[in-house]
Amino acid sequence: MFDSALDNIQALGPVFAACWVLTIVFTLWKPQRYFNSLLLLFTILVSMIFLAGFFGEGSGLILAICFVLIMIALFLVPLMLILNGIRMIRKESVCATHLLSLGLGIVIGIGEIATVIYVLSFYDSIRLNGGDNWLLLFILTVFYFSFLVLSFVIYSLFIQFMPHRYNFNYVIIHGCGLADGKHLTRLLANRVDKAMEVYRKCREKPVLIPSGGRGDDEKLSEAQAMKNYLLEHGIPEKDILPEDGSKTTEENLINSKALIDARKGPKKTALVSSNYHVYRCLRLARKAGLPCTGIGADVALYYWPSALIREFIAVFLTKRFLIWALLGYLVFVSPLLYELLN
Repeated sequence: MFDSALDNIQALGPVFAACWVLTIVFTLWKPQRYFNSLLLLFTILVSMIFLAGFFGEGSGLILAICFVLIMIALFLVPLMLILNGIRMIRKESVCATHLLSLGLGIVIGIGEIATVIYVLSFYDSIRLNGGDNWLLLFILTVFYFSFLVLSFVIYSLFIQFMPHRYNFNYVIIHGCGLADGKHLTRLLANRVDKAMEVYRKCREKPVLIPSGGRGDDEKLSEAQAMKNYLLEHGIPEKDILPEDGSKTTEENLINSKALIDARKGPKKTALVSSNYHVYRCLRLARKAGLPCTGIGADVALYYWPSALIREFIAVFLTKRFLIWALLGYLVFVSPLLYELLN
């Protein structure tokens, strides 16, 4: 039996290696592709099966333990989202975006409770009175969209570890609002600090482009506030090129690209934003026709879940992604829908 397990490991070895090679190549080539997140999840699954095989006769037990741990993690997800939502409201304020974590946690929690009820119904512990197919549709819906969120979150973390060379000509710094209308928030200061770190690692110093306009409640533009911060930390003014006309992330990139295109010389570009924001920035940069490398700045841990949910929703609501996601959903539940409608 042990020899048979070893044979299975050897058979899966090329698939294991090929999956990781493809995942890394596609991520480095086109990091903004959502397909990469699905490929990464598949690669992780293959890796679990492959590595479990090294335990010989205990491989089945290892896989069972992995499955149990995954299920425990899944049931902890809604609890963590709900607790995070409550904490965000206490630390920040009550608004629609800060309620996303709380709301998603409640929906996923209901879906997981429904899953338990559905499973118990097969053992006649609970009678569903003919509503089992509609319950199953709800379960599959929660599972499908939870899968999309999970793949997005894992991939957003994964791309932070992709290697890149520090030989940029331009570094775009994305703005995100000011405190008291004139000072950098901790979130924005982290972005500028990260950009300065990149600047100092480059052999030939790049031009820093702090990007962000002036909001209605701000006394100066985000670009000017970032420039002041850069000057205070020893960055020469000649290496700072503010972009102060943008109001959105997409405008940050479009306007910054215009500044870069107007200048001569090589144009290898990096964009710096909060790590949860990098993936969407890369998608928008591709749309703007701006090839660049995404570099993430650290954020407070409690801020991550809600921030990533906001980022996922922003990506999900783009026309192309929404169409493909809904088509995938219809294919996923089509057998059940056919049974319910006939």
